[in-house]
Amino acid sequence: MAATTVSVPFYGWRVVGAAFVLAMFGWGVGFYGPPVFLHAVREARGWPVAMISAAVTVHFLVGAVVVANLPRLYRRFGVPAVTRAGAVALALGVAGWAAAVEPWQLFAATLASGAGWVAMGAAAINAIVAPWFVRGRPAALAMAYNGASIGGVVFSPLWVAGIAAIGFPAAAAAVGVVMVAVVWGLAGGILARTPEGMGLAADGDPSPAAASPAVASRAPVTGSLRRDVRFVTLAAGMALGLFAQIGLIAHLFSLLVPALGAPAAGLAMGGATAAAIAGRTLVGWTMPAGADRRLVACASLAVQAAGSLALLLAAGSEVTLLLAGVLLFGAGIGNATSLPPLIAQAEFPPGEGARVVALIVALAQGAYAFAPAAFGLIRELDPAAVFAVAALVQGLAIAAFLAGRRHT
Repeated sequence: MAATTVSVPFYGWRVVGAAFVLAMFGWGVGFYGPPVFLHAVREARGWPVAMISAAVTVHFLVGAVVVANLPRLYRRFGVPAVTRAGAVALALGVAGWAAAVEPWQLFAATLASGAGWVAMGAAAINAIVAPWFVRGRPAALAMAYNGASIGGVVFSPLWVAGIAAIGFPAAAAAVGVVMVAVVWGLAGGILARTPEGMGLAADGDPSPAAASPAVASRAPVTGSLRRDVRFVTLAAGMALGLFAQIGLIAHLFSLLVPALGAPAAGLAMGGATAAAIAGRTLVGWTMPAGADRRLVACASLAVQAAGSLALLLAAGSEVTLLLAGVLLFGAGIGNATSLPPLIAQAEFPPGEGARVVALIVALAQGAYAFAPAAFGLIRELDPAAVFAVAALVQGLAIAAFLAGRRHT
């Protein structure tokens, strides 16, 4: 009898699954959590909103500093150890948010939460997935980053319900214990393995393939990244796109409530998340191998800008335009995070890609940390201007991506 050959799925897809779970916890606790924590702390302590908002900004700024150093931390301690430390720091930080009785304690807690969540954020997910995929990286990253969107869908209502049912300290402890247990197991069981250690090549190829002409022709960084037009325009495009996105998201729900009512506004925000998952998945799985990824990013931003303009034209009352605007804006939410690392893959040699991704994510996070406050000031002057400014900043992001094409 002939021997039966059993096809074993490529191990890289298990890594993608683990990265999906990490992103779900990272964004669900460290990104979507702080807006809920702000309300919970204000209700419990009666502190000014401006002060607690400053703590949220510190949370993201600390994360920006840490994420810029992720490649160095990975080289020294390894991905599993850094990921485990991040989960523990995030859990302790959120517990600190809940237990703080003095403002200085709240700000101390943000140092741990901000430093911890980026170990499961955008740069971390890219670093975990990238060694396993080259050709299939757009699809693999799309699947992994979708965990971030699911994190928002799951954790935003979970935090609200948990805090209402058992209180902020108990909810923080429960989520923290579960997160640390899950991440600890994934880091030691799946993330501890490397393609080289398993004798595997990227994309499940039978043997390491020679660099393609496109890869071999990538120009290395010969000086400071600050003088590399590719890097500067990529960082600017990502920072501007996320600044507009985070600023608008922070205020979108409350701006929709007068026309739609709170329940329908909540459903509309859920629709934006669904559109984000669909948009990211569509781009990840259908983008041709030789596509100009900067143009793809520009197209995604153009769809978002169209959504911002539709929200502006709705004048706060045209429900059809409001819903169309939310869906168009939502379609690009996921791509704002996943496309810049793919542009870096195409434009920089593999040895420099991790550093480039870490730095552009750090710069973007440092910029969008101030977006909710900036859009809040604009909203005080004219609520409709929020949508116009979002469209303008998205247009500037498009210009930045296009400017870099001449130097690629």
